[in-house]
Amino acid sequence: MVSPSIASATDRASITWRSVARLTLMVLALLFLIVPHLCYRAVGRPSPMVMAFLNAAGWIAGLRVRTTGTRLRRDVLFASNHVSWLDILALGGAARSAFVSKAEVKGTPLVGWLADQNHTIYVQRDAKREIHAQADNLRGALARGRPVTLFPEGTTGPGDGLLPFRASLFQAVVPPLPNLRIQPVFLDYGAEANDIAWLDPESGLGNFKRLLARKRPIALTIHYLDPLPAEVTHDRKAISESARAAIAREIAATARPSAAALHRL
Repeated sequence: MVSPSIASATDRASITWRSVARLTLMVLALLFLIVPHLCYRAVGRPSPMVMAFLNAAGWIAGLRVRTTGTRLRRDVLFASNHVSWLDILALGGAARSAFVSKAEVKGTPLVGWLADQNHTIYVQRDAKREIHAQADNLRGALARGRPVTLFPEGTTGPGDGLLPFRASLFQAVVPPLPNLRIQPVFLDYGAEANDIAWLDPESGLGNFKRLLARKRPIALTIHYLDPLPAEVTHDRKAISESARAAIAREIAATARPSAAALHRL
């Protein structure tokens, strides 16, 4: 269910001078960085230009990111709540993370190419015959040490709460890889989470246009929580439940100070 304010915003979402200016700046940033990126790729070296573009695109879109907690640098699977396409810019830029994404993204013009440059692992959740091959792809990416982010809700949620986690998405890390840790992450858009969220019936394009047209910056706090204990990492259901519980506790903890302040007023 989407709030009336978001539904009405979706109905009237249109191209504005602000959204055109931001989109133009994103394109210019891409053009500026693409040649050095291709040069890195040509000599077989990891390209820092991907992270630079994600950071630049996030800033242009209005994201103002701060972090709490200790981010693991490698050999980590981030399990994060999912609110908007902005999450990709934020975590890709701040955590240098690749992502697990639905297969449809690969076929999207330009977006698919950009996702490929960030070593996205694609999954087709309805293709049961391919589950083992997809799990092997994710396991192979994690074995190379690079951080990977998984959104266990399987879709975007409201931002101030959690949808059920899909335990099957954690199959790739069972049995656990040597040195791999699973770190829950809470993407906290604060009081504006519901307005940022991409929820039905809003289209992806509608959400994109609406957020680019915003006048105010979008404050996002990335909470890096404690990695899951080793004893829960041998079972995908235990991983799913533990990761969800950790993020839920953080949501409750960050909501309490706001509620207390409102009570004083």
